[in-house]
Amino acid sequence: MSNLEELVQEINRFEAIISEWDESQRCVAVGLKRAIEALHKVALTNLIKSLKEESMPALRHAACDEVVYAVLLYHELVKPPKASLEQRIQAAFEEVRPGLKSHNGDIELVAIKPPDTVELKLIGTCSSCPASTLTLSQGVEQAIKNHCPEITNVIAVNKNSSVNTKVSSFISPFSSQLTSSWVKVATIEQVPELGVLAVQLAGTSLILYRQGVTFKCYRNACAHLGNPLEDGKVENGVITCPFHGFEYNLETGKCLIVPDISLQSYPVKIKGDNLFVRLQKFE
Repeated sequence: MSNLEELVQEINRFEAIISEWDESQRCVAVGLKRAIEALHKVALTNLIKSLKEESMPALRHAACDEVVYAVLLYHELVKPPKASLEQRIQAAFEEVRPGLKSHNGDIELVAIKPPDTVELKLIGTCSSCPASTLTLSQGVEQAIKNHCPEITNVIAVNKNSSVNTKVSSFISPFSSQLTSSWVKVATIEQVPELGVLAVQLAGTSLILYRQGVTFKCYRNACAHLGNPLEDGKVENGVITCPFHGFEYNLETGKCLIVPDISLQSYPVKIKGDNLFVRLQKFE
């Protein structure tokens, strides 16, 4: 056999057989395997040293063979192939995309300008969000730099988006069909004093806040990237997002980092020992 795939399959076949042996037998097989691998690594290391001194082109040519390269890679005698810059940027985008999409936003690559600059565009609602600058610096930019250390400049290209206009024109024809209803969400005792309680209601995650006889209800989503707030630290009436440190006044829902954004709030009323929240929905 000379095909890499066939050789690997043969090795896997024997490993599967050995895995069914008892522990003492497996230890012998593993010990033999390690001894043979150590011998091969020393031999290959010496061979590479000799080829480097006599003929680097011959060494490069040999490493082009997939079987030779696979063995050298296994013994850590060559560096693994590195993903292209664009591939690593796209990997960074995939890392932050779920948070952006939770706010009906997204991101796309505009241009790569060697050696150290990337241009991108926030699209959807993220393009016009007041927190877009912080979204870029704390979320997207950091992800790109983690995947691509050579990138030092991340630039957002501002282009007008028609998403908001389209959303408005879509909703307005049905505004007459928008109804609201009061739904029980918890009892008064379930909400901790000066703390928050996370609840699920009609597929929506909410947090309830209590201060004395005053109760507030907000959507359980940071206005930055939509991350849940329920595990955030609550102190002096302020909740801090556990992901990127955004702070919100639980009395008003206002963000203390970016004053132009707020948590989505819901009306609350008390009836007996129960708390009710008013939700709006389309019928």
